[in-house]
Amino acid sequence: MADDDVTTIRVSGTPGYDVLVGRGLLERLPDVLSPKTAKLLIVHAPTLAARAEQLREQLAGRYEVYLAEVPDAENAKRVEVAAFCWGVMGQTDFTRTDAVIGLGGGATTDLAGFVAATWLRGVDVVQIPTTVLGMVDAAVGGKTGINTAEGKNLVGAFHEPRAVLCDLETLDALPKNEILAGFAEIVKAGFIAEPEILEIVEADVDAVTDPGTPQFRRVVELAIGVKARVVGEDFTEQGLREILNYGHTLGHAIEHAERYQWRHGAAIAIGMMFAAELSRLTRNLSDADVERHRSILTSLSLPTTYPVGRWKTLLATMQRDKKARAGMLRFIVLDGIGRPTTLEGPDESLLFLAYQNLADA
Repeated sequence: MADDDVTTIRVSGTPGYDVLVGRGLLERLPDVLSPKTAKLLIVHAPTLAARAEQLREQLAGRYEVYLAEVPDAENAKRVEVAAFCWGVMGQTDFTRTDAVIGLGGGATTDLAGFVAATWLRGVDVVQIPTTVLGMVDAAVGGKTGINTAEGKNLVGAFHEPRAVLCDLETLDALPKNEILAGFAEIVKAGFIAEPEILEIVEADVDAVTDPGTPQFRRVVELAIGVKARVVGEDFTEQGLREILNYGHTLGHAIEHAERYQWRHGAAIAIGMMFAAELSRLTRNLSDADVERHRSILTSLSLPTTYPVGRWKTLLATMQRDKKARAGMLRFIVLDGIGRPTTLEGPDESLLFLAYQNLADA
């Protein structure tokens, strides 16, 4: 529903929470905090230092506000960085009624959520994602985590945010390549559940990737809606929530192989091409639907190939992935657009064939 041009998307749960989408939402932060909250820790990346300071000044009359600047991107998701945040909270006597604010992209909100989940066994966190990826994926759903040398998000916790504020104004200054990278998760929602997203992208890719247009806002809200419905039914990923991993098993392996120097969306785009090729081999996904993946991702300037010689390394990483169970690889594949299902324990020769179909020589 919309109120003063703010869209509210409800995520059901215990107790559940609202995702607000609109402009000028940072002013609403006090409205979503507990009336008992006295102290705030704003966790932010270096590029958002000025915005974090503005937010601190805006809130200073009502709360004790502390800032924790953390590294950019995946470098933030390390136990040493989490320990730095815990140290700040300990030194300032954070209690269970105080709150963490995650201000930044997906890595920052993952870290902030993990810090909140683990401090005193759980304090409030309000997520303020400032990237497309953060808005449609990382900040919504209550998954929090950090990386280890062995893989991505292997240490984490499920911890519902108190609220998520998706202020579209924070996207206006983003470089175009950052916006495009975030669209991997948007079109993923289209492939698994909401074909309208794909139709809007295909109709006018320039308009849909401009944060000031109605088309952009529409696909963002549709993608958030998909995630809200799924996590509302399966918060701890016992079944349905797995469909959100479409493209992520290979995608996470590529991120690991690239030492997390690649944008998440670029890796997931290749992962979705792999999942589409695997779907063609195992679920009779049509040639046209596989080509539709390639066409849409290419129109968004996202990669769809990866070197053939990297397969053994990628396979070894996937076998350590948290989505594997009892050593058995699991992939989300498609019976058709909007019809996801799970493929368990496929033969390695089949996986390699699917990979060959998208690999560079």
